[in-house]
Amino acid sequence: MSKYPHLFSNFKIGSLELSNRSAVSPMTRTSAQHNGLANERMARYYSRFARGGFSLIITEGTYPDLTHGQAYKNQPGIATDEQAAAWKRVVDAVHKEGGKILLQLQHAGALVQYNHYTDYSIAPSAVKPKGEKLKDHGGSGEYPLPKEINEKEIETVIESFANAALRAKNVGFDGIEVHGANGYLLDQFHTDYTNLREDEFGGTPENRVRLSVLVLKAIRNKVGNNFVVGIRVSQGKVNDFHHKWKGGAEEAKVIFENLASANPDYIHTTEYRANKPAFGGDQNHTLAYLAKSYGNLPVIANGQLGNPEIAEQMICKGETDLVAIGTSALANHDWPNKVSKGQPLNKFDHRVFDPIAVIRDEENY
Repeated sequence: MSKYPHLFSNFKIGSLELSNRSAVSPMTRTSAQHNGLANERMARYYSRFARGGFSLIITEGTYPDLTHGQAYKNQPGIATDEQAAAWKRVVDAVHKEGGKILLQLQHAGALVQYNHYTDYSIAPSAVKPKGEKLKDHGGSGEYPLPKEINEKEIETVIESFANAALRAKNVGFDGIEVHGANGYLLDQFHTDYTNLREDEFGGTPENRVRLSVLVLKAIRNKVGNNFVVGIRVSQGKVNDFHHKWKGGAEEAKVIFENLASANPDYIHTTEYRANKPAFGGDQNHTLAYLAKSYGNLPVIANGQLGNPEIAEQMICKGETDLVAIGTSALANHDWPNKVSKGQPLNKFDHRVFDPIAVIRDEENY
């Protein structure tokens, strides 16, 4: 019998039957061709995780349009049929190893490190992002002031997400995940200081989450009910790591209830430490727990869960249904297999976190 019975139990998300509760977290890899086409190296990279025992793999963020969606250099896209077709080798490689794979759809908004298609960015409001661009992802210097997105452009963004999701379904992905976290476009709408709008998309938490709800509804209308659709949510951002929702648990309630109303199959929460309270004071619940309580949906938790003891405890306590493993997966592409057999795990080496699609011991596979 496994030392971690909850971690290695079956689970179902939507129509997907999963053999265990471990997923690979989406991680930026900057390994596609310059024109956004996925390639053979990416197929090898993702399929190793499936061979290593992960039941679910979530890809790196993938841009859905040929205008403002791209976030970084050598990012994969699924804005065209050609880009979608290039992903087929990745999907087939993962399926051959017995894994399931979801495509994460990401719109950069104001957090553009590099964009091949345009020379300006868009955002809910003309607010300059905090911090500086990331050199590892093709950026340099401060972020420019973005253009405030208008209602017609919002409709175009919604349509681009829905069309990209349909392309993902047609090429064989098991589902998609909408990137509503970490400071990118949808999260910019969620966030009070980057969203200064006075229309139906700004002001209250319910208004600020409206775009994400409309994106999820549009995707569901395109792909139907038998294709997995999820959304990733966070408080912190790549350029504002320690941000917290000012409304605390009450704001979380509004966000998660509204997202759940759009009929996604799961919510994916990410925090620096997923097993720690999301807010201070007497609000001592984790963000994953709040998502489960208010969303009443399956939840994937991400954030320093490479220790199987902590992962098992979160699942056992009912705080999450799955755990998404990030840096520990880069150090151990076979993390589930090692954990199930009681084998020692490799310590994380920052060299394997270089933003390219390689993992430890690549030469052996």
